[in-house]
Amino acid sequence: MKKHFLLSLNILIFLFTSISCAGKQPEQNSSLKKAEIVIKTNSGEATLTAELAIKEEERNYGFMNRKIIPDGTGMLFVFEKDQMLNFWMKNTPHPLSIAYITSSGTITDILDMTPYSLASVPSTRSVRFALEVPQGWFTKVGISVGDTVCLSNGNPLRSIK
Repeated sequence: MKKHFLLSLNILIFLFTSISCAGKQPEQNSSLKKAEIVIKTNSGEATLTAELAIKEEERNYGFMNRKIIPDGTGMLFVFEKDQMLNFWMKNTPHPLSIAYITSSGTITDILDMTPYSLASVPSTRSVRFALEVPQGWFTKVGISVGDTVCLSNGNPLRSIK
């Protein structure tokens, strides 16, 4: 009798744990470092808090499975060298805009991306950084191609390690 009770209890615990954890994905990767970013425009400055995707696995995961990305926040993808970049929206439900940024901090492209799309969204030239934000945020705050991006302390983005 005791063996049956313990077996039943273990099965119930297993089922409860499986059901409560099934399909859950983290809304936010809290292990990512954050930085305050300043974008200098012709009419002033815009600031945002960006999570930093520096390691390859962080860059590969990005905003996947995030349903909510508030205005004024984003993710800065940091690469080791200048290169042509391609991003997609695999498993990413939130509509995003992406800015490709040179090693000197100049925005070369601002493009909208479609949720869940596997279509490649390429940069038009070699860049070092990509900044993803909620779709339309760049337009809303007056950011355009040619504007410059740096850290809030004035340091260039390339100082991020």
